[in-house]
Amino acid sequence: MQSTTIYCSSCGAENQLQAAFCFSCGQKMLVGTFPPSLMQDQPQQALAKKIALSADILRDCSARGLHYTTNVYDRDNYQKVQDIALELFTLASGRLPIEIEPLRSSIFTRPAPIPTGDGAVIDAIRRILLIRRADNDLWAMPGGGLEVGETPAQGVIREVLEETGVTCEPVALVGIYDSRLCGTSSLSQLYQFSFLCRLLLDIKVIDPPPHAHEILEQNWFLEDALPNELDPGHVRRIPEAFRVWHGDLRAFFDQIDLPRG
Repeated sequence: MQSTTIYCSSCGAENQLQAAFCFSCGQKMLVGTFPPSLMQDQPQQALAKKIALSADILRDCSARGLHYTTNVYDRDNYQKVQDIALELFTLASGRLPIEIEPLRSSIFTRPAPIPTGDGAVIDAIRRILLIRRADNDLWAMPGGGLEVGETPAQGVIREVLEETGVTCEPVALVGIYDSRLCGTSSLSQLYQFSFLCRLLLDIKVIDPPPHAHEILEQNWFLEDALPNELDPGHVRRIPEAFRVWHGDLRAFFDQIDLPRG
């Protein structure tokens, strides 16, 4: 029986066979169905999905490495990582290498805007947990780059724990910010997910935190007593987090100017 499912070579998401573009990531569907044997065997199908996810992680690493490195030896290594990712995509999809090769000049060579996340951990007495970053000596909400295979909310939980030792849970999306428009200092375009988070008091704080080297100190600040030395990208996002904490649950996003007829 012919499969009616097609898997995106970029993100691994399931799509209908006739889909021209992936519903999840929007990429053009260049990779076809899994072999019928995999579609009829659930464990093998799960394995194929896992291989596709591993390939995407390697694709992401190679794309960023080839984009930023100036070292010829690093470039050779990232090229090898890209080759392995292509081979894994071939294995996971059941297609011929010649059918996967076009991805090298499209998906594999263009890093997307980098997704990041930060956690606005606010307690019951209106205090927010901030870190003083080691890279620029400025105060900011804990956060950082998201990883392939995790949701934005999962990434924020991980980043807060790594930088502060505090365990929290996201309770609301504060907003999605474009780094070019919110004051963030970055050479690359970032998509920044900001979540309002609740501190989980029943879980012991890890001291020192796993990534203590990334921060100089951490502290709690009242809404009306924030430090003066705030990271520019957080000057706007912190008040937005308190807005949501006060009950306005509308998530922020950058407005667009529509043409008027």
